[in-house]
Amino acid sequence: MPLQFALALYALSDLSAALRVGFENPKNAVKAEWLRLMPMILLGTALGVSVLVNLPRAAGMLALGVFVFGYALYSLFRHESRRVISTGWAWVAGLVGGITSTVFGAGGPPYAIYLSQRGLSKEQFRATMGFATLTSISLRVAAFLITGLLLDAKVWLIAIGVVPAAMLGISVARRMFLRISREQLLRAVAVVLLVTGGSLMARALG
Repeated sequence: MPLQFALALYALSDLSAALRVGFENPKNAVKAEWLRLMPMILLGTALGVSVLVNLPRAAGMLALGVFVFGYALYSLFRHESRRVISTGWAWVAGLVGGITSTVFGAGGPPYAIYLSQRGLSKEQFRATMGFATLTSISLRVAAFLITGLLLDAKVWLIAIGVVPAAMLGISVARRMFLRISREQLLRAVAVVLLVTGGSLMARALG
């Protein structure tokens, strides 16, 4: 598919998924973490729509893919002792997530990397991640509406099939989530990041 079409379709699918997860158990979300991320998500989205969208896309995608892939390998093979990182990294995660969400349709990895290192319980991680991605994706959808990417009727027609499939996937994932430990969840996040990083590199090189 053309990149613009794919990004618009991803936005609708991601928004429906973020709404489902974000409002599933909002009381579990750590509001302070979300509030730290939100300002830079706003700035990153604005940069992604305006200035950075004109930069070489393949090079940026490859760099992001290499970073996410490398971090995932580090997470999978490091020792169990985990140091809680500084809240200052929320500014970096929010900015990078806002940019990559708009430019590549891949804002989740920076938020997941940051929140997984903040010592949250698995319930707090899931709910806070839901709020962060909901903020990012809502801004992306608004940006795509303004720029006209979501005015293509074909995007909405295909979304009719994609969104129910996403909801089914989340239902299956929630059953798994309730049965695994925090450590197993973090390893699963690392595996997802590994696949995401590999996919970004493949798209960039392809």
